Amino acid sequence: MQRTLFRYILCVVEQSPPQGSPLHDNHCEDVAAIQQLAAIPSILEVVCRATGMGFAAVARVTDTRWIACAVRDEIDFGLEQGSELDVRTTICDEIRGHREAIMIENVAEDPIYRTHDTPRLYGFQSYISVPILRGDGDFFGTLFAMDFVPAKLANSSAATALGLFAELIGLLLDAARTAGATPPG
Repeated sequence: MQRTLFRYILCVVEQSPPQGSPLHDNHCEDVAAIQQLAAIPSILEVVCRATGMGFAAVARVTDTRWIACAVRDEIDFGLEQGSELDVRTTICDEIRGHREAIMIENVAEDPIYRTHDTPRLYGFQSYISVPILRGDGDFFGTLFAMDFVPAKLANSSAATALGLFAELIGLLLDAARTAGATPPG
């Protein structure tokens, strides 16, 4: 049921939206910028291993948009590169607001998130997300992992690893922009 609901909520973004469309505001370039970073697939694999979760992604998050830039999906969640979610239904939007990591080991036992709409909507039981910031402090998006089952995170090095990977992604985006490989976003 939730999987079907998710498929209806999911909106796959066109690869080349027409000029003037709402998707033509550098977000395709943001997806491409992440895809051009050779380290991203390895980072997502390590994130899955470090957290014990089966889904990891880099998302571009703005006040109006949530777009999956890169995805590793070992649990058949169904989200793909270029997929877009309503930003208001994501915890990543909260992270954009406060720029702090969020870690949920077990939604059912978490005093804040057990009644939160996002885990209920997407069906995940464990979640960790950290902000990706550019060198100038601008918020790019998030590096996150989740799974349908609870995960032990509190006494692991997962939060530290994700924080370091998010910092690396921000530095790599800046280096690519400086080298002229990607337009400012």
